[in-house]
Amino acid sequence: MLDNDLAELYGVETRRLNEQVARNIDRFPDDFMFRLDDHEFESLKSQIATSRWGGRRKLPYAFSEHGVLMLSSVLNSKQAIQVNIQLMRIFTRIRQLFFDNTEMRLEIEKIKTKLDNQGKNMELVFRYLDELMEPKSTDTRPRKTIGYKPEEL
Repeated sequence: MLDNDLAELYGVETRRLNEQVARNIDRFPDDFMFRLDDHEFESLKSQIATSRWGGRRKLPYAFSEHGVLMLSSVLNSKQAIQVNIQLMRIFTRIRQLFFDNTEMRLEIEKIKTKLDNQGKNMELVFRYLDELMEPKSTDTRPRKTIGYKPEEL
């Protein structure tokens, strides 16, 4: 997001927002914020149809999501404080949703594992049943009887 959009969101002037960034520059590394170059700014102006007269004297800053969060903690307007509180609440909810989702995934994986094991066990049982139902030998000779043999007459 651009500095002027964030200034409006936080209820401060753009120059005050940029002053606070300059005073707390250590809190804004390159992956939190960067200044647009001339080409990017010209391209942006042509996209949003801004006038060439008046307006900005310096190139705008663009903030990443981390920069937006840091900015909400640096600014001291009532609106910025409320935005900061809301952001913290939202991130807490998102973390909880992620945690709940992770637990659910683990439970689903446990169920899948049990079902896979049950499927393998059922396959094994059917294989044993097939073996029991098939005759074990193909020998067609009469078997010798064991035990008491009546005398032949």
